[in-house]
This record gives sequence, structure tokens and C-alpha cells, in this order.
Amino acid sequence: MPVCPVVHLNGSFLPLAEARISPLDRGFLFAHAAYEVTAVYNGCCVDLGGHIDRLTRTLGGIAIPNPHDAPGWEALHTELIVRNQLTEGLVYLEVTGGAYDARDFAGPETFVPTVFAYADAKPLIGAVARDGIKAVFLDDTRWKRRDMKTTQLLSQALAYRTAKEQGADTAFMVEDGLVTEAASANAWIVTKAGEIITRDLSSAILPGITRTGVMALQGKGGFTITERAFTPDEAAGAAEVFTTSAGAMIAPVTHLDSNPIGNGKPGPVTREIQRLYYEAMGADVSSAAPWTRERA
Repeated sequence: MPVCPVVHLNGSFLPLAEARISPLDRGFLFAHAAYEVTAVYNGCCVDLGGHIDRLTRTLGGIAIPNPHDAPGWEALHTELIVRNQLTEGLVYLEVTGGAYDARDFAGPETFVPTVFAYADAKPLIGAVARDGIKAVFLDDTRWKRRDMKTTQLLSQALAYRTAKEQGADTAFMVEDGLVTEAASANAWIVTKAGEIITRDLSSAILPGITRTGVMALQGKGGFTITERAFTPDEAAGAAEVFTTSAGAMIAPVTHLDSNPIGNGKPGPVTREIQRLYYEAMGADVSSAAPWTRERA
């Protein structure tokens, strides 16, 4: 779906066609930029506080001054949603090191950030959540500070292209014989004993906000969740596999390297996690996702 017509750029709301960013911007020249993608459901942001906290950590880690406090970021998101009459979709936010009159690696002593944001109207609970996705294993070639959400996404973009060429939707990235995460999502497996496993937090993976939301469902769902790394073989032999991200929320993975996971359909644990997460964000599951109550 097309980007909504009104965007935010450096304090102003204006038509997308009129937005202009300098070609000398450090985000363009060096990928010196942080970004966040926040889900919007029923006109409200989902887990915005977590996204703002992570943005703050990333900006600090890449030496960009934070141009807003938490209420300021919330106000920006709210106004963008209202101006675009967005009820369901995503808000993309990017903060770069800004532009100045040179291409210099180190840059000035203090950066003056560029702030850009747009809204994207799209269904959050759709075919991907219902039917699942296919993934392939690929070597993880990303930089080592994956805990910071920056726009250094070339490895991920190429991973998606390779996955598409192989008839899949995404990739599970592998480093030193262990799965780090999916190309743009955290990765989870469910063992045949019902244990849910996702990689522990470190600089090797992004601390996903949806990941945090799923972790919070442990008590309500009676789940056992273990945070540790797992191998491609463990994933391939799992009863269920799924990913979490703001854009796809909880996406069942039905095939890895063309081989089915379980019976090749979303499993009961994944369905229960989807149901609980959707309810937590205010969705009427009976109408938005009735298939979460079905059993394969």
C-alpha cells in the first residue's frame, strides 16, 4: 500500500512530494541513522514506550543527540496518525546525523539531527499471520552491534532478495553455527516438549519490542520460555517456528529450506501466542483473527 500523504520532516508536517533531505545527510552517505517502526491499531500506537526507549539507547550508542523527550516523540506520532487518519498500519521514524557542508567520516563535534517520519496504512493481522511464511538459512554478514536499530540494512535487504530467489519469504541468519535472528525479526522455536526458545539478548541480536511483548505473555499463557541460542538443526526439527516484529507481529514459519516444520501449518502454541498478543493490543480476535482458535 502507498505511504500516507502527510509526512514529518524536521518539525514540519508536509505533503510527501514536498519533503526534501540533503544529499549530504549522514544517513544517506554513511547510514549514520537510527530508526523505529511502530505498529498502529485502532488509531493507537502499540508499545510506543518500548520503541522510544530503544530509540534513545540507539541514538546514544551512535553519538546522535536525541531531539525529543518521550512526550515529544509521542506527540509527533500522534499528530502524524491524526493528520493521515490512520487507523491501522505502521509509523516509520528515522533520525540521522544530519547534513553539513562536507562528506567527512568523523563529522562535526556535535551532530544536528535530521528527523523524518511517515505513516503507512496496511493491515497488521492478515494472510501472513494466518497462513505463515517460508524461510531459508543464510550466513549472517551484518555488523556486530545488532542491538542498535540502525539503517545499516544492506545485509538484510540482500538476504530478503536471496530468500525470494529461493522461493521463500525471509531468512534465518546463522553465525558460528547458531541462529541469530530472522532477516528483520526475532526468531523463536517451539520444541516437541512445548518449550519455547528464543535467543538471549546481546549485541548479536536486536532487542525486539514485540519480543518483549511475547515474553510478557508467559504467565497468562502458561508458557515456558527459555532464552538461549539454538542451532539450525534444532529449528528444522522443531514442532513450531515463528518470528516476532512490529510489522508482522507474530508470523508462523511453516517451512525452513523448503522442508515443512511439523505438518507445514501454524501450530497451536503459535496460535495461542497470536491470540493473546492481539487481545493485549485491543483487537477483537473473534472477527480479526478467528483462525487463532482453530486447531491444525
